[in-house]
Amino acid sequence: MKGYMGKILRIDLENSAISHEQLEEKKARMFIGGSGLGAKYLLDECSPNVEPLGPDNPLIIMTGPFCGTKVPTSGRHAVVTKSPLTGVFAESDVGGTWGYKFKKSGFDGLIIKGKAVKPVYIWIDDGKVEIRDAGSLWGKDTREVDTILRQQCGDDVEVMSIGPAGENLVRFASMITDGKDARAAGRCGVGAVMGSKNLKAIVVRGTMNIEVNDDALLSKSIKEIAPKIVAASAGMNKYGTASGVIGHESYGNFPVKNWAVGRWPEGAEKISGQKMAETILVGNYRCKNCIIGCGRKVKIESGPFAGVDGAGPEYETLGTLGSLCLIDNLEAIAYANELCNKYGMDTISTGGVIAFAMEAFEKGIITEKDTDGIELKFGNHEAMIEMVKQIANRNGFGRLLGEGVRRAAEEIGGLAQEFAIHVKGLEFPAHDPRAFNGLALSYATSNRGACHLAAFTHGFERALPMPELGYDKAHDRLTYEGKGEFVAKFQNVSGMYDSLKLCKFMWSNGLEISRLVEWIHAITGWDYSFEEFMETGDRIYNIKRLFNVKCGISRKDDTLPPRSLTLKRQGEGVTVNLPHLGKMLSDYYEYRGWSEEGIPTTEKLQKLGLQ
Repeated sequence: MKGYMGKILRIDLENSAISHEQLEEKKARMFIGGSGLGAKYLLDECSPNVEPLGPDNPLIIMTGPFCGTKVPTSGRHAVVTKSPLTGVFAESDVGGTWGYKFKKSGFDGLIIKGKAVKPVYIWIDDGKVEIRDAGSLWGKDTREVDTILRQQCGDDVEVMSIGPAGENLVRFASMITDGKDARAAGRCGVGAVMGSKNLKAIVVRGTMNIEVNDDALLSKSIKEIAPKIVAASAGMNKYGTASGVIGHESYGNFPVKNWAVGRWPEGAEKISGQKMAETILVGNYRCKNCIIGCGRKVKIESGPFAGVDGAGPEYETLGTLGSLCLIDNLEAIAYANELCNKYGMDTISTGGVIAFAMEAFEKGIITEKDTDGIELKFGNHEAMIEMVKQIANRNGFGRLLGEGVRRAAEEIGGLAQEFAIHVKGLEFPAHDPRAFNGLALSYATSNRGACHLAAFTHGFERALPMPELGYDKAHDRLTYEGKGEFVAKFQNVSGMYDSLKLCKFMWSNGLEISRLVEWIHAITGWDYSFEEFMETGDRIYNIKRLFNVKCGISRKDDTLPPRSLTLKRQGEGVTVNLPHLGKMLSDYYEYRGWSEEGIPTTEKLQKLGLQ
């Protein structure tokens, strides 16, 4: 197949068995790659009753047909498994360079099962695969592991590893690649699944060529669109994802004090991308083949946080470890971000559970007796940093917070569940569903839980048109009419991005779906159409839902926490809005061809070839 290596690598760590199988073209065309193909393997091979941290839960890593080609921002891969945080479908998408090198080592995907008797790492070198001892690496942070394995295997390798958080089975542990530039497969606890298998790292070297169908057509098309995307994303290149902090805060889309406060303009300005550029920024980072360059490189040379030198905090991190906890100390947030990268821990969930604990402390539900003397008040950056350390090492009160906000609220009891902000167990990213009704619906129906990337609608509800999907102007963010169809379409397109392996910032900066269709043909040679593109995205979304249905998910789970549905967010420039989720859900299910309970119908599955 053009655009694919045609092989899936399988490793059973329990008996050190290594094998590979052919990737069938029919399966590739139906599910593409990335999270789509990963979902197909998960549905076929993972029991809904499997213990997420048990040896039978597969850890699935997939690239896609765009990965390894000259397509801009395509150096990506997806990690799919059953989440130890939510107990349902997990996907975590990551950029950087690891996926690019893995695919060029001769494989489209990797499926890992079993548990090694002792700590190991996997070494993949242009098709040759070994399982090696990692006893000396256990306990080390991700940056240390990257340095050591580059010394052992060569500086031209790429390392993906877990830190102490993954080893200690923190339920939102992540997998980190690209050394101190720290690209993260951050969400859903995929790092804990890796740690449960006694797997410390996966090292790859790849130099093989990937054959495409029509290189001239691909090059011509990229040359036409690339300058437009570069121009449109200039602000992101200059200030990173954090360029949106001030703007999002101005109309109520930025999280403040565990989602309870309407505005915080003075704090947002202090932790914005603009402030970062004026103070600690020393450069930017680009994932493989990236033409945008939103990654930050920061350095702090003096003061209490001297020594920070690596990836700067992204928008989501500034929102969750910053404003969500009422912390406006940019250097403290950068330090906490670096700790999370070294420990291998999702900054979004980390900030979410700490802000939850701060509110519990403020309300007197927990006290300094519970926190071992730590004054866990909003705005206390020293307490926030100490909690980051405790969570990663499962010490003190961090033992409980390492379970995630849903389990922590259940154990604390009382009113705690009223302000435990999550969907299906996954903590909110830094966008408020009260600011966008489409975002509210997408949070509720996202297969992995609260996720702003499952549909990526917020930009298209505020400013951007999408004529190819029938929207000549931005879809009114506060209307209910047509939101079901709107969100479903955007989820389908997002699923294709996550399966082809492409950064969604290409979409928000002007990449048309029709050009993606052209690239699919240029790379694979398939006679592909816009209609097949949309139907494949629909199939991918439905197969993820099917796995969740097997795990017991239905309409009862497609909801938002009480605060998002009842607490009016107010402040200058903020339009008070509480999402009418019931109406939108019914419209959404009807458009998708699901039952009133949110279950895909037999007719729908037959139409998609999923019967």
